[in-house]
Amino acid sequence: MPAYTPPLRDMQFVMHEVLKVTDEFKALPKHAEVDADTINAVLEEGGKFAAEVTFPLNISGDEEGCVLDKSTHEVKTPKGFKEAYAKYVEGGWAALSCDPQYGGQGLPFVVNQCIYEMLNSANQAWTMYPGLSHGAYEALVAHGTEEQKKTYLPKLTSGEWTGTMCLTEPHCGTDLGLLRTKAEPQPDGSYKLTGNKIFISAGEHDMADNIIHLVLARLPDAPKGSKGISLFVVPKFNVKPDGSLGSRNGIYCGGLEHKMGIHGNATAQIVLEAASGTLVGEPNKGLAAMFVMMNAARLGVGNQSLGLTEVAFQNALAYAKDRVQMRSLSGVKAKDKDADPIIVHPDVRKMLMTAKAYAEGGRALQIFCTLLLDKEHHHPDEKVRKDSGELVALLTPIVKAFITDNGHISTNACMQVFGGHGFIKEWGMEQFVRDNRINMIYEGTNTIQSLDLLGRKVLGNNGATLKKFGKLVAKLVEEEGVNEKMSEFITPIAVLGEQLTKFTTELGFRGFQNPDEVGAAAVDYLRVAGHFVFGYLFALQARVALAAIAAGNTDPFYQAKLQTARFYFAKLFPETATLMRTARAGAAPLMNTDAALA
Repeated sequence: MPAYTPPLRDMQFVMHEVLKVTDEFKALPKHAEVDADTINAVLEEGGKFAAEVTFPLNISGDEEGCVLDKSTHEVKTPKGFKEAYAKYVEGGWAALSCDPQYGGQGLPFVVNQCIYEMLNSANQAWTMYPGLSHGAYEALVAHGTEEQKKTYLPKLTSGEWTGTMCLTEPHCGTDLGLLRTKAEPQPDGSYKLTGNKIFISAGEHDMADNIIHLVLARLPDAPKGSKGISLFVVPKFNVKPDGSLGSRNGIYCGGLEHKMGIHGNATAQIVLEAASGTLVGEPNKGLAAMFVMMNAARLGVGNQSLGLTEVAFQNALAYAKDRVQMRSLSGVKAKDKDADPIIVHPDVRKMLMTAKAYAEGGRALQIFCTLLLDKEHHHPDEKVRKDSGELVALLTPIVKAFITDNGHISTNACMQVFGGHGFIKEWGMEQFVRDNRINMIYEGTNTIQSLDLLGRKVLGNNGATLKKFGKLVAKLVEEEGVNEKMSEFITPIAVLGEQLTKFTTELGFRGFQNPDEVGAAAVDYLRVAGHFVFGYLFALQARVALAAIAAGNTDPFYQAKLQTARFYFAKLFPETATLMRTARAGAAPLMNTDAALA
């Protein structure tokens, strides 16, 4: 059976020693009083909840799955899920970062994100039920009417109700411009929605009293394509004027998907039959409103893979220390045993360190991004808000795609550490691999994220936002460029920064001549950009670790951090050279393949 220990020390290191979040909060009136002790106490309790309440349900939830009663369209979640969710609501976890005016606790996003990393390590399938509610909450805060906010936000905040996002349809996948769900205006100002949605995570369950679906649909006179999409809020149970639940609405689960992983989460086929809903935002402007939820979900999906990378690493490390196989190539290490623990073997260490580096890099990026979100939403200086928002937009596809790709690499590597036992269900490793695999697909596949990064976020504004991030790197290079002890961390990011500028310009020129060149290079480009960002964050962490050691701190944590950073720059970061070379090979080797693909 696997085990899990919340990585509180590393979270605290990134927040308090590297990014100094409480100093940043002092500039935000809403969070000015939030101190390190408060953050640490919340994280400690959140870690206990994850490890003691939801983690024990992970394997059993995977084995049991969800069950649909086709006569009532009700879904029963695995044993213990409903009770765990009741404890989650009772503990106030749903309300952690929500606005106090809706009953929330008003803590920073960055704290909530760390809680969710631990919940995802413990049980991704369970965590998706409350996790999707945050996106619905954010979308209604940004675009809902006062009546919608009054009706839905207090219940979403408390966790009494959960939320979903209903986008995809059987025929259109990511191409939402093709969706067919219809919304007919009613005399009372409401709408009747009819259509079918698929792949709706947490789309039906027995854990909350009501489910608030945010649904994309078309009005009768809507323009074709993505410019004719509107957003509607459609509750499972209609809500009476006094806030109590009324009649069952015409939206129900028609089937559950049989999936590779996340069996404990109900991935529903949703049928709408004259379902009553109300318009969110302006007519035909639904995608803009839904993107609030989608962007929140993309950060959340990156966090899912971060959580799985961490828990997979912890279990692979423990196994590698315990399992004995063969002798070390450089001589016997465990003289009292018939063989040495497999952790002595170089390639086992490579697999372990790959997962460790990708977990620590992903954690630093998640905390960095959610701190930017806190500043975007609450900083009194408009320029700081704008700059923070632009950086979050740039980094969101990297969070989603780079961290989930790395999660795939890491969970597979950790399963490999177990050898044949990794393929056996009782160890839990194969479940981490299966559960992670969806993260590369949904909320926009990782190729979609790559196209978004290169085509829209970088080339779309001639690299202006990328240059803003580049200035952060340049500042660090300038500060530490003469520090010999930092050269092994500074030189690689300084060199890549120069290469990335030229690389981006070259791809932009090629794309102007042939748009397929952007499509051919985008996936490689995102990984290059991901390493650039990770490299910056590892350099920041190495600087703090070196300073602590120089000041006489003997905590082995700092030596471990330096060793992880050195491994990252030596073994993972050099991937950028290959990626830039393959990207420069262009579209021709891909598109001139009609005979090969006949």
